[in-house]
Amino acid sequence: MTVSQRNGLALPEFDELAMTGSFVFDVQPLDTVSTFRSKAYDALRVAIENMNIYDTDEEIRLDERRLVAELGVSRTPIREALVRLEHDGVVRSIPRRGVFVVRKTRREMVQIVTVWAALESLAARLVTSNASDIEIESLREFFRSFESGQIEAHTDEYSDANLGFHQRILQISHCDALFDTARTLFIHIRAIRHKTISENRRYELSIKEHMRIMEALEKRDADLAERLVREHALELAEHVERNASYLA
Repeated sequence: MTVSQRNGLALPEFDELAMTGSFVFDVQPLDTVSTFRSKAYDALRVAIENMNIYDTDEEIRLDERRLVAELGVSRTPIREALVRLEHDGVVRSIPRRGVFVVRKTRREMVQIVTVWAALESLAARLVTSNASDIEIESLREFFRSFESGQIEAHTDEYSDANLGFHQRILQISHCDALFDTARTLFIHIRAIRHKTISENRRYELSIKEHMRIMEALEKRDADLAERLVREHALELAEHVERNASYLA
């Protein structure tokens, strides 16, 4: 795994499990020079953001003792980080059972995707006025290797490209408030996009819609770009509503 970057901090590679069950929790070790509290929070948040939390039916429980051992800090910064994550709605604490990563119900997921549609479509509108030509052109790099239509054999790679594409739209909107608001939803958006991309061969429609979105952004057609991005996200909401029986 490559080094992760969050808030300008380098978080080195780490390969051990820090949770119960078989689900891999790729938590990053801490540089003890910096503040333990914020570093513990950043490391746990990044690890949870990178999990595909809907790929398993298991409840994903965080083991505090293992986190202490793996991150090399005392329990206090770990507990403070978990409190912050619970305030963010990322984890929940259940008395006498432990701390669990939050999984959304189907109804909640549909609502999250609907809100995401509003946020990302606004970002697309802002891209047409705020982003440079080079920034807009960079969106095509996510799909360069799929131009020959070899998605079916590489759905994991396409899923990563898909997620990067949507994050990049938010980034090049150059609206920090919008990006920070969307980040509160991204854990679940990332996980449900990864889970659903192969269902009913959705990647075939996805790549076509991405191409139309990029064309609208390159033309700086704000109305069209906003509409296409919104419709693209709402199609995911409809798919979840119809097919995501694996959500409670």
